[in-house]
Amino acid sequence: MPNESGSETRPVGTIGSASHPPGAKYDRLIAKAKEVAAAKTVVVHPCDETSLRGAVEAAELGIISPILVGPRAKIEQVAREHHLAIDKYELVDVAHSDAAATKGVELVREGKGEMLMKGSLHTDELMRAVTSSSTGLRTARRISHVFIMDVPTYPETLFVTDAAINIFPDLEAKRDIVQNAIDLYTQVGLGNPRVAILSAVETVTSKIPSTIEAAALCKMADRGQITGGTLDGPLAFDNAIDADAAKIKGIHSPVAGRAQILVVPDLEAGNMLAKNLIFLAKADSAGLVLGARVPIVLTSRADSVRSRMASCAAAVLYAAARRRDAKMAAA
Repeated sequence: MPNESGSETRPVGTIGSASHPPGAKYDRLIAKAKEVAAAKTVVVHPCDETSLRGAVEAAELGIISPILVGPRAKIEQVAREHHLAIDKYELVDVAHSDAAATKGVELVREGKGEMLMKGSLHTDELMRAVTSSSTGLRTARRISHVFIMDVPTYPETLFVTDAAINIFPDLEAKRDIVQNAIDLYTQVGLGNPRVAILSAVETVTSKIPSTIEAAALCKMADRGQITGGTLDGPLAFDNAIDADAAKIKGIHSPVAGRAQILVVPDLEAGNMLAKNLIFLAKADSAGLVLGARVPIVLTSRADSVRSRMASCAAAVLYAAARRRDAKMAAA
């Protein structure tokens, strides 16, 4: 079956059997983002080189139109020190990072931005403003995070969720986590995904509650409570991403061995999985927060500019799809 690049997905031995050019999957995302209108993006507290450069380079590529929010003097100093031209971008002066988060969310609520991008502030500062019950960006959908991973030894762009926000999500929260990831996958133009609900084993047992929730999520998909993807679970990690492992266990499904979205049982498992892929498999990692009024580019302050660019590109494609859907609904 063709994967997102149009080539055939290997039926066996996916992990470790071949290497794919570093950054190739991200390059495709960025190329797609260049084909749509630049997204109005509120960049919150870009007060170090990586976050400011990421915003400036994304703007220079034509994929975002940034509004920089933070202490003017500090942002301008970073720009001077690192030779970044920011004169043509709107800069909203606020005193500190907490105020920048509040102001950034306010600008989105006022319709001045269709994306939010985290700068050099702490994640909890930004998310506190985003999740405020009175002035935040909540919707009826649970807010969740998706890692968008380019693993050199795997042929597909791999999504891992949720490894950053929901610590021990219940079944209802997991339904939203799965739907958020599917929506992102489809709206950035990757097709209808194969979704593996991960656990420690591939059989349902009352001794491991995550296996029961995995089975329930699959049944919810059968009943139309989750749409847009093909689900299977519980699946152990090896059965989800390696066709040989699935074959040995006698697992026959359209997902086993070929997963494109990995849904983890909880944040601890997800965080360890993502970091294993980054440090042992040399994966690149981008990330988005979904379920709010707008997509949020939420990356680590230690992330590379390339990772930030890929996160930005995915958010731009997601925002463009939402813009298109809104126009169609209004027509």
